Amino acid sequence: MRQTRAYDAIIIGAGQAGVPLARSLAGAGWKTALVEREHVGGSCINEGCTPTKTMAASARVASLARRAVDYGVATGPVAVDMAAVRQRKRDLVESWRTGSEKRLRATENLELVMAEASFVGPHELEIRSSDGGARVIESEHIFLNTGARPSLPALPGLDEVPYLTSTTIMELDEIPEHLVILGGGYIAVEFGQMFRRFGSNVTIVQRRGSLLPREDGEVAEAIAAILREDGVELALGAQARSVIAREDGGVTLEVVTASDARTLSGSHLLVATGRIPNTEALDLPAAGLEPDRGGHIPVDERLETKVPGIYALGDVKGGPAFTHISYDDFRIIRTNLLEGGHATTTDRLVPYTVFTDPQLGRVGLSEREARERGLDVKVLTMPMNYVARALEVDESRGLMRAVVDSSTNRILGFAALGIDGGELMAIVEVAMMGGVTASTLKEAVFAHPTLAESLNNLFAG
Repeated sequence: MRQTRAYDAIIIGAGQAGVPLARSLAGAGWKTALVEREHVGGSCINEGCTPTKTMAASARVASLARRAVDYGVATGPVAVDMAAVRQRKRDLVESWRTGSEKRLRATENLELVMAEASFVGPHELEIRSSDGGARVIESEHIFLNTGARPSLPALPGLDEVPYLTSTTIMELDEIPEHLVILGGGYIAVEFGQMFRRFGSNVTIVQRRGSLLPREDGEVAEAIAAILREDGVELALGAQARSVIAREDGGVTLEVVTASDARTLSGSHLLVATGRIPNTEALDLPAAGLEPDRGGHIPVDERLETKVPGIYALGDVKGGPAFTHISYDDFRIIRTNLLEGGHATTTDRLVPYTVFTDPQLGRVGLSEREARERGLDVKVLTMPMNYVARALEVDESRGLMRAVVDSSTNRILGFAALGIDGGELMAIVEVAMMGGVTASTLKEAVFAHPTLAESLNNLFAG
């Protein structure tokens, strides 16, 4: 007879929602199981935010060292040691991962189980460890935080070439001679600029006519101009048709545009065409669940699936795939289950930062989104070379852009492509949260010379 162990809560996936949720539920006295198949910390710590931004910092230092003469500082030749860059990244990831795991294992009422989980009933899961052992656990409260992974396009020849993903490219111990990147989204532009600064020739192949299709055209064009200035080649409106391996270990990519067909050769190929949710191992139908067309698990505004007591948090549920959104998902669950609140995802602001250099920080509605909603808006734009602080530090590339309600002067959205654009965006986000209008920011007293004072001029129109 099969024996089933019961818990007050079961969490599948130790990501940026699963870990704090497990500790909060256990701290409230819930007997909690946290099941993780690979490593604690999820994509953010292990393959996403932490390692990529660590490597981007190294790339920025290399760029600044080459620009030292612009500041009147003499330096010698700049060389990048990719093995050292990789080790710095590995050390930080290991520190954060092991620290999180230690805190979990020391938490009372919490059992961390390194295993694969799949449903065998609406509130039952079979968990299988790497040594072949298996058992069944059950709970009336199950939380899915299984995240996402790089997706691969249906590109002929791809399975026969040594392609890289956003995970594997960070394990290179040498600088690619020529990195070809398939895709034109956030991952593509971050890695494209990064490896150009490390010393690679870089070509970005994007099937759309512009980079970053979620952004307004003016912002996307400014990003493209910055990348071109840094020496990144952009092949826009180019559809990849096939890829073949070269005898020297490199790849040849065949692409077509509206006017011609051509081949691109590179030493390395990075596939950056999106991410897909990790749901295939869960056996969702056994729980009465079905993923949507993109493979995500549908939820309501309280993050509950159509099966009562089963919730999905973070990237696996679809919607904005950001670490801070995963963490806010945790806060919604904590508020509702432990604090008797009524938190939802309705109308929450979704800020994000793209860690190119300069950064792109954005929050709220783009101009396109506002006009699609039929809103009467005015758009305020100012180049960063109007900002005194940016000029003083010789970091004046980019622009700021605000979408403002024409009748109320309420700020609906904001984008800052510029030095510390993410931090500048956060100032405006706080204003939006507090209902502070564009008129108020126009007259606010900010310290001089700071980036924040540029908001005076931007909102003055």
